[in-house]
Amino acid sequence: MKVGFIGTGSMGSLLIDAFLSSGALDACDVLASNRSSTRLIQLQKHHPGITICGSNRDTATGSDIVFLCVKPLEFKTLTDEIAPCLNSEQIVVSITSPVQLYHLESVLPSKIAKVIPSITHSVKSGTSLCIFGSRINKKDRLLLLRLLSFISVPAEILESHTRIASDFSSCGPAFISYFIERWIAAAVEATGIEEALVSRLAGEMLLGTGKLLTEADFTPQELQERVAVRGGITAEALNHLRSSLEGVFERLITTTHDKYDEDVDRLNSLFGRDGIVQGPLDR
Repeated sequence: MKVGFIGTGSMGSLLIDAFLSSGALDACDVLASNRSSTRLIQLQKHHPGITICGSNRDTATGSDIVFLCVKPLEFKTLTDEIAPCLNSEQIVVSITSPVQLYHLESVLPSKIAKVIPSITHSVKSGTSLCIFGSRINKKDRLLLLRLLSFISVPAEILESHTRIASDFSSCGPAFISYFIERWIAAAVEATGIEEALVSRLAGEMLLGTGKLLTEADFTPQELQERVAVRGGITAEALNHLRSSLEGVFERLITTTHDKYDEDVDRLNSLFGRDGIVQGPLDR
């Protein structure tokens, strides 16, 4: 099975690295193309044996599964370029959340899926969000889920939940690391503790907390109740967090959804889908 990657920027190259290092794919199975030849040369040096294609059309033609790893507003130009090279048996996978299944199914003859990856796949962890188009059959679905299971925990979701699910699986590492960054900086300033030490403590705490939530069947509320003894230090600090963060997460969700809706509207214009009205369940 040949798997192509059009776009080898941050996430495209991460997926290639993860699939190869996990054993999901061999180097000889991978085809890649990118606007920057420098990135392709670096990729080939890192992974001898992969096929560097001279054009996106070559990647599309030679692949059974094609991952499209480009920015949202580049999709229309890209689909116009590769559509004549694709057939109905190939699977095209978009990793870009605002690009809707109907955008791609309206212009490509192939089977269409959407997979939202995460930086956590670089350590064979995290969740990959999977949305399957109308042409994907059971065999195709199982093939994609098995491939993604080498680098993540695949989760099938509704396309209408793409944005909110991505807030946790894909954006979440940035949000949580910002919280940790600020916490560490405050700790170092207040106490003089070594930054490297407290950073390690924070990282191990996050890893353990994740296991408690996923393997030990704790809910977030149960975990808080278990750690925060009434009248104790943790309980006092939690009360401070609750009051200080009032409304923050609601505004966070509004911000990500507004940007997502803006991108979808711009894509609708590019793909000639003007007039489509999105309600809350269509986001």
